[in-house]
Amino acid sequence: MQQFNYPTTILFGEGALAAMANRLAGRARHVLLVTDANLVRAGLAARVIGTLQGAEGAGAMRVSVFDGTHPNPVEEDVEKGLEAYLGGGCDALVALGGGSPMDLAKVIRLMSAHPGPLAQYDDALGGDKRIVNPMPFLCAVPTTAGTGSEVGRSGVIMMRATGKKTIFFHPGLMPDIAVLEPSLTAGLPAHITAATGIDAFTHCLEAYFVDAFHPMADGIALEGIRLILRNLPAACRDGADLEARGAMQMAAAMGATAFQKGLGMIHSLAHPLSARYNTHHGLANALLLPDALGFLEASALPPSGRAKFARALDLFREAGLGGDSLSRASRGFFLSLGVPFGLRNHKVAEADLELLSLDAFEDSCHRSNIIPVRREDLLEVYRAAF
Repeated sequence: MQQFNYPTTILFGEGALAAMANRLAGRARHVLLVTDANLVRAGLAARVIGTLQGAEGAGAMRVSVFDGTHPNPVEEDVEKGLEAYLGGGCDALVALGGGSPMDLAKVIRLMSAHPGPLAQYDDALGGDKRIVNPMPFLCAVPTTAGTGSEVGRSGVIMMRATGKKTIFFHPGLMPDIAVLEPSLTAGLPAHITAATGIDAFTHCLEAYFVDAFHPMADGIALEGIRLILRNLPAACRDGADLEARGAMQMAAAMGATAFQKGLGMIHSLAHPLSARYNTHHGLANALLLPDALGFLEASALPPSGRAKFARALDLFREAGLGGDSLSRASRGFFLSLGVPFGLRNHKVAEADLELLSLDAFEDSCHRSNIIPVRREDLLEVYRAAF
């Protein structure tokens, strides 16, 4: 087990979960474990509870479970999770799962220390300035390698009034400890491994393309891309390949660290699919990324952008993956992972593309895209991906 201290405390390798439990035991009396019903059924929640209660110095530490997280968390999840936290007299949180439980735990953490309503903390409305109170200790234990939410400073919640994903952001929302233990992702189905891995890939690629001066983020993004191209196929082939799964966990955390720099049009295109069709976020990215890159390759990119596209394509070639353009190379890579392309094959109606493009244009991620895009450009990509 190794410890890193950037961008938060990261415990990496087998034994990381036990190390986290030992550290939490000295500061918490009653922990709320935020997870989902699938992880309870799979026995992972019981593993975490047993590790927490068996930690050195745990004593009579109690663990309550909130497993009502939706695949795309909604405002009601926050309300019910907050009731469980406050009603149980909890004083710390552990998030177990993919990005959804981790995002939910962050926002429960926010609301446990701040008055409602939740909508006032919307980052797009400057709500981060209202986040001023100390918040409880939070540990994040990912069971997928995709979102990197365990090292992220934001949570995304579908709001009741708008039906749209809303970002809640503050540096204080970053978990205090991130636990990257590869065996917690072992046995994840290949299609989920692929989708979550492509989410991490998209984070790295879009962050690298953002036209802003941040060489540290660029270096992290490039290494994340390299790790994913070399390890995601192995992780999909063999759920017990802990070396590949550990590399993917690290790459996911690197992607979320890199996108402090920003994201781009791919995420703006993907978010409405999750909001309107409940499409897995990683799969939504996968369905749209090649055609979005094709649009960009046909656009008037600045010379610095062309150079970045070329560098990213070099990483495909270094990994032994072909393609004479980034869009074709990524499509071939995703096909090899079993991605079923075509929005029409995922319950998306052609008549909805106009509405999706409106939603995508309202999404803030494209504001840091490598070039400015119009709603019509986003619609063009949806049509190409249909």
